[in-house]
Amino acid sequence: MEITITKITNHKRYKQRYHLFIDKGNGEEYGFSVDEDVLIKKGIRKGLKITHAELEKIIDEDEMKKTYHLAIHYLSYRIRSIEEMRKYLNEKGRMVKHIELVIKKLIEEHLLDDRDFAERYISTKKNTQLKGPNKVKQELVQKGVNSSIIEQALLNYSFSEQVEKVKNWLEKQKYTPRESLQATKTKWFQRLLTKGFSQEVINEAFSLHVFDGEHHLEENALYYQAEKLKKKYSLKYNSFEYEQKMKQALYRKGFSLELIQSYLEQDK
Repeated sequence: MEITITKITNHKRYKQRYHLFIDKGNGEEYGFSVDEDVLIKKGIRKGLKITHAELEKIIDEDEMKKTYHLAIHYLSYRIRSIEEMRKYLNEKGRMVKHIELVIKKLIEEHLLDDRDFAERYISTKKNTQLKGPNKVKQELVQKGVNSSIIEQALLNYSFSEQVEKVKNWLEKQKYTPRESLQATKTKWFQRLLTKGFSQEVINEAFSLHVFDGEHHLEENALYYQAEKLKKKYSLKYNSFEYEQKMKQALYRKGFSLELIQSYLEQDK
């Protein structure tokens, strides 16, 4: 049984789409809408007679076009990885066969390229955020980028660049004289590890950073901590035991024995 295209009208909201009205033998009725490209490619015009099989092919091709337009819209915000695109189109309920065909087409058009995506992603992160290679790699893996592609792209994030990044960050940090410099450095070290920098990079940056001013402030930090401990130990122990307890507690907090001894001698 053939179907006749009786009328074609413009879609009111989407200029690239057209409404098709059909007659199945019992009068005119609204049939479906199609993209302009499909309309032209299939030679759809008023009076055209098509079979049900041909109608299904037209609708299938139009669904493919919808998937493509969704993908282009998603790319308009920023570049995406192939897996990001696949996940997005799946979430939009598009057919798997259309998703894969669209992804193939986008790759051929150089609109999807995981190698380019990884390189740009790494460049953006290293220039705008405190993130080391390990963190960036983790994020790219989550976006479905192949590990070998990531490793190759990470060659653009050199050891010296990482050290400079960490060193610049250290220079902006303020040492609060409420704890030992060692305790503070440990906190900074741990934070940098969670940001994806290696121990080698962090140690190198620490070795280049000057802590002269911080060392002076550490005396205030020791005094602050020692005064709190003094209230805790002074009434419970004799002078020898008190001194030993103070040494142990302050040493655990990261203060040097030299600084601790200096405080205890002044406290006598």
